[in-house]
Amino acid sequence: MTSVLVVDDQDLVRAGFAALLGAVPGIDVIGEARDGLEAVSKAATLRPDVVLMDIRLPELDGVRATERILASASPRPSVIMLTVFDLDEYVYAALRAGASGFLLKDSPPETLIASIHAAARGDMLSGPTITRRLVEAFTTAPPAAAPELTGLTDREREVLRFVGTGATNGDIAAELRVSEATVKTHLNRLMAKLGVSSRAQAVVVAYETGLVSPGDTRTRCARPNT
Repeated sequence: MTSVLVVDDQDLVRAGFAALLGAVPGIDVIGEARDGLEAVSKAATLRPDVVLMDIRLPELDGVRATERILASASPRPSVIMLTVFDLDEYVYAALRAGASGFLLKDSPPETLIASIHAAARGDMLSGPTITRRLVEAFTTAPPAAAPELTGLTDREREVLRFVGTGATNGDIAAELRVSEATVKTHLNRLMAKLGVSSRAQAVVVAYETGLVSPGDTRTRCARPNT
C-alpha cells in the first residue's frame, strides 16, 4: 500500500485529488494540507510514501516545503510537484531540491496514478525528454571538472552521464554490457555520494557540473581506465 499526502491550497482541487486517489486500489490518502507549513508538519507526523505537492502555496511555497520535508523526514518520501506549466523555473528549483518529478495539473487520472506508483518505486517521473528540456532551459553548466564529481569512480561518472542524457537502467545495462542490478547499484552509490534523493535531481547535477551539455544524446561515455 502506497500512502499519499495531498497538498493544495484550493479546497476543491485538493479534495478532488484525494477522492480520485482514495478510490484506487493500493493507494491510501493519509492526509491533506492546504499550505506549505502544514505540508511540512503533516509529512513529519504521517510519514507518507509520496507527497503530491502544489508548486505555489501560501505561507511556504512548494519548493521550500519540499526542501524542508526531504531534509528532515526519515524515511524521505518521494515528492511529485503539481504545476500549470512544464517549463517553469519553480519546477526546476523543485527538482534541484530533490523532487522526484512533476505533473501538469490537467494530466489525465491514469497518468497521475501511474506517477504515484512510479514515485513509490523510486523511478523518474515526467519522462526523460520533458525533464531534460526543463533542465536545459534553466541550467548554466560550469566546467566538467566540478568538485561535486571528484568522489565518483569512472564507472559512476559514466552511469551518471547516461542518466543525464535520459537513458533508463535497461539502456545503460545494454550499453555497458552489465546487468540492470549492477547499474542500480552504481546509481545508488553515486546518488549517496552526491547527496541527491531522486533520479531527477541526479539529472540536474549532471547538467550543472558540465558532465552533460544541452543537446547531448545517449552516446557512449569514454571507457574507464581501469
